Amino acid sequence: MWQRLAKLVIKNRLLLIIILSMLTGIMGYFASQVKLSYEFAKAIPSGNSKYQDYQAFRKQFGDDGNILVVGIQSNNLFNLKNFTAYSHLQQQLKKVPDVADVMSLPSAVNLVKNEETDKLDAVKIFSPAIQSQAQLDSARLVFENLPFYRSLLYNPATHAYLMAVRINKDSLNSPKRTQIVNNITAATHLFEKKTGIQTYISGLPLIRTAVSDRIQKEMRFFLIASLLLSACILLLFFRSGSTTLLSLLVVIIGVIWTVGLMYLFGFKISLLTALAPPLVVVIGVPNCIYFINKYHTLYLQEHHKEKALVGMVSKMGVVTFFCNLTAAIGFGVFAFTQSAILKEFGIIAGLSIMMVFVISFILLPSVLSYLPAPRSPQLKYLHSHWITSVLQKIENLVLNHRRLVLGITALLVLFSLLGMLRLKGVGYIVDDLPQTDKIYTDLKFFENNFKGVMPLEIVVSTKKPHGITGSRALGIFQKVDSLAQYIAAQPQMNRPLSLAEGLKFAKQAFYEGDSANYMLPNAFDGAFVGEYLRPQRDSNSNNQLSRMLLSFIDSGRQSTRISVSMADVGTRQLPDILKGIETKAHTLFDSSYSVKLTGTSITFLEGSKYIINGLKESIFWAFLFIALCMLWLFRSGRILSYSLITNMIPLMVTAGTMGWLGVPLKPSTVLVFSVALGIAVDISIRFLVNYRQELPAYDNDVNTTVKYSIRHTGLSILYTSMVLIAGFIIFCASSFGGTFALGWLTSLTLIVATATNLMLLPVLLMGKKEKRI
Repeated sequence: MWQRLAKLVIKNRLLLIIILSMLTGIMGYFASQVKLSYEFAKAIPSGNSKYQDYQAFRKQFGDDGNILVVGIQSNNLFNLKNFTAYSHLQQQLKKVPDVADVMSLPSAVNLVKNEETDKLDAVKIFSPAIQSQAQLDSARLVFENLPFYRSLLYNPATHAYLMAVRINKDSLNSPKRTQIVNNITAATHLFEKKTGIQTYISGLPLIRTAVSDRIQKEMRFFLIASLLLSACILLLFFRSGSTTLLSLLVVIIGVIWTVGLMYLFGFKISLLTALAPPLVVVIGVPNCIYFINKYHTLYLQEHHKEKALVGMVSKMGVVTFFCNLTAAIGFGVFAFTQSAILKEFGIIAGLSIMMVFVISFILLPSVLSYLPAPRSPQLKYLHSHWITSVLQKIENLVLNHRRLVLGITALLVLFSLLGMLRLKGVGYIVDDLPQTDKIYTDLKFFENNFKGVMPLEIVVSTKKPHGITGSRALGIFQKVDSLAQYIAAQPQMNRPLSLAEGLKFAKQAFYEGDSANYMLPNAFDGAFVGEYLRPQRDSNSNNQLSRMLLSFIDSGRQSTRISVSMADVGTRQLPDILKGIETKAHTLFDSSYSVKLTGTSITFLEGSKYIINGLKESIFWAFLFIALCMLWLFRSGRILSYSLITNMIPLMVTAGTMGWLGVPLKPSTVLVFSVALGIAVDISIRFLVNYRQELPAYDNDVNTTVKYSIRHTGLSILYTSMVLIAGFIIFCASSFGGTFALGWLTSLTLIVATATNLMLLPVLLMGKKEKRI
């Protein structure tokens, strides 16, 4: 069949090239329309209860991930010059387009009892009219007498101060957000220049924007770097400009189809899908090497170009098809997970790898048939002295030192098993960023001074409309305050913000600003305070207290929220913290209430679980599908078991190394195993197909056939392994920990897989007493 296909391709080469060119032009247009994803990765399926709770919260109270925080630390902020600059910073931030509001020390208000209207007036503490240090010091005393702002806008112990910048949520999900963040950053830099006080910026808007922008930059870098590296390696191997350009053309067309497929499926470029084009380059180049290497080998034997091309396709077509199929399976199984981001990556990567095979199958024999026959300088690599020397040493080990090979393998397995016992699973919202990155260090500033900025929301529902009104409301807020006090006592969580804090603030105002009265109203004074809190029909609600009242209770007065800022504690610690909060909530609120924990911290935890579980399942499915492919290809359970053993060991070594080095299991590192398995099995297939093809030629003599396979297939295996390893090593230049891990862990897996397939697999084949396998 493959021989007929080869003749068909060569016979219709011009027509096929024209069709491929036209289709590639169309896919190029589609590729130009692909957009960058500006949303958080959708790791949770829409039917998940946690996801639904979060969407319900957003519908009731708005988005929780649109606050960017700006922090400073200084003992001299209340120096008139510095404070004026700080006030100017707040004003400049409010002027940034799409900034909805800025809550900060200069804009802080005090509640003052108005005897004429029986209401509380919101009076600005730091008036713009302040001109002297004495006036500023007086206002400072008023501010520091208000417990409401402690730990929210400042930390008196560390002299750290915070501005909370609320950004329009629609703008955060659009390309405009990069400019918004840049404008905010520019304003903070100007403040630094004026005062010499360092600023720190964090929050989900900053993290999301920085990650998306870096994805875009790194995608370009990895594409260019992988193409340049591939060009250098191909030129070094084949010593032919035309052959190198042809191979690059194959992978460039593959990249165009990859990005075009993203558009056709309605996907955007995310942290994972951005890896697909460079992966196509890394996997596409070995296709070219295997095809062209076989073409050169057969031409050296036949000295007839057309026969060599037909032989190239007939012998390497089935091998390359199954190699690409197993690699596509390694990626494609992610489509079976329940995580949207993994589904997208699996679909695009799997289809792209198979398209690279189709492109290689059509383009290589078609174009090579137009090019001149290879000259002797182009065939020198077939007799490379150092490669020949390496293969001779491998051959000697396999034929004469089988026990040594098995012994080293046993030690590697023992080393790996011990390391795997040390593996731990943990993930952080920003753990893919290096600890020296400013985003990471700024986040730690807020964790050290304000216990973090990651949002956690608690929704308390009375399950009935207007359940939080009248005399019942005070009892509810007493329970809310008890829960808030429990949360505030946790070392990883800041004092929560809720309506209970607003009531405390109001009571303090009712009692002439005495901070000793910063507490919830009791049954006696609740009615009086309540009258002061009830808004006037004609009053202007444009003050921070009114806005807080509106944002912390739903329109039907059925539910209220408790907002918590917490540290990025990771997926191992977070469940215990949440369980403690839930237990405390259940002791305070009986079954007539509903208490739900939600927010970005919850969805991150749930998403991490889905991704890790999905990746574990994908490894199982990858093994199953690859095993079925190999069973169909070789029709031998024994060969199947040998190849699976050979390729299990590299994965075990990688997992063991992670355990010994303390690399945790998290979404970005678990990804390595399915990817590496799909690629590593290629080596087994290439070796075993060559072995099975040559076995009859050597009268079914296993030892002789193994020796031949090492010498001839080993050449292309070593070359392609070097290309793959070098291609994945490029990812180590990434600023994302997950991409960096994909680079070095996959490279390690491929190094071990190359060794096991060239040494352990032949030893296992020769270990059988019968001659025929």
